[in-house]
Amino acid sequence: MRRRSACSRTARSYPRPRADVQVFLQTLIGGVTFGAVYALVAMGFSIVYRTMGLVNFAHGSVVMIGAYAASTFYMASKLPFAVAVLVAITVTALIGLVIERFLRPLENKDFTLMLIGTIGFGAVLEAGAVLVWGATGHAVPSPVATGPIDLAGVRIPTYSLLVIAVAAAATGLLALFLQRTKRGAAMQAVAMDHQAATAVGIHVGRSNAMAFAIGAGLAALAGSLIGPMLYVNPTMGGTLGIKGFAAAMLGGFGSMPGAIVGGLAFGLLDSFAAGNFQEYSELVTFLVFAVIVMIRPTGIFGETTVNRA
Repeated sequence: MRRRSACSRTARSYPRPRADVQVFLQTLIGGVTFGAVYALVAMGFSIVYRTMGLVNFAHGSVVMIGAYAASTFYMASKLPFAVAVLVAITVTALIGLVIERFLRPLENKDFTLMLIGTIGFGAVLEAGAVLVWGATGHAVPSPVATGPIDLAGVRIPTYSLLVIAVAAAATGLLALFLQRTKRGAAMQAVAMDHQAATAVGIHVGRSNAMAFAIGAGLAALAGSLIGPMLYVNPTMGGTLGIKGFAAAMLGGFGSMPGAIVGGLAFGLLDSFAAGNFQEYSELVTFLVFAVIVMIRPTGIFGETTVNRA
């Protein structure tokens, strides 16, 4: 009898939240998880824009290629998931370098053609994915075998914790690279003043190539992480690209802190809209996004502009 009363006292001291609170917390966790992925996509957009003043419209397709590459090496080649992700990052970084090399002759000459070129590269990557992997797509099993963590009635998927931790680590490493290394400092200098950076001997083309490679690597990481949560297919890059672009705008296009905050905010907005409006969630999400952008066109942190005239 004493043992039973002790158990009941323990149960009373850690009450389970009500059903509506549980739903709120589950939706919050899902929003942060997807928001971390959107933040990675937004940072990929922002690092190219703040260095070159160019919006890379092929970025969403690079996310898709990263998802396919990681899932292929993970499922077909039986590599550990972490190794498969690193291989996918390497593949897409090379793709980023190829895109930048083709666009380099147009820099400071025809900005419109550069934009059209990124759109063309996106179409080529999507068509290539259909040729290599087919148009049907496939599901990716979770690399984490551990079941969800039950915290006072709220079930937290272990893979969600992994996604958030990896995205946070990637963000920290990028910040260290930009602030503590010579290459990062050179990219910062090019972003602030293109002509002054050239005058002091900084190789602008090399910095631009580095920006494209890092942006593509972030895209691959986002695609790799979201693969087990979504159905990997050739058109997934369009949706993820649009949401990542919207997250970058929400935070302030070209701002790295803005990309992080914008990604998390857009993920939460997307998650709560899906939980409350079901089939109208996309409409509600982008309506709210449009209202926010109308109120603050430069985003939360303000847009970082780059003059290439």
